[in-house]
Amino acid sequence: MSVSSGGRPPGPAPDVNDAMCPSRLVLEHVTSRWGVLVLATLLERTYRFSELRRSIGGVSEKMLAQTLQTLERDGFVHRDAKPVIPPRVDYSLTALGREAAEQVWALARWTERQVDAVQRARDAYDEARAS
Repeated sequence: MSVSSGGRPPGPAPDVNDAMCPSRLVLEHVTSRWGVLVLATLLERTYRFSELRRSIGGVSEKMLAQTLQTLERDGFVHRDAKPVIPPRVDYSLTALGREAAEQVWALARWTERQVDAVQRARDAYDEARAS
């Protein structure tokens, strides 16, 4: 089987609007609430699990573990388990993860800047609906 220069088998190009496109699952992983926050936090530096959990307000241990495992499987996060006692595991971004993190972090920062405008729009909508 021949493979295109992008490493994909020949066939239709990925289309996130196609219900069966695998890019939808990737998009879901990087844009989930915890996915965005994990990627953004790891932009700063390498973190241990407990440090990462403290840095990301509100994430449970279970959700952080699931999110890290998903992002590792997708190739965004590198997990470095050191054979010491007590066990030490460090998490960092891969090159692919850094690229994804920069994209979603830009969107996250935009939402911070626009939260007042969104609240005004919500208030206006609610007021119009109540009338």
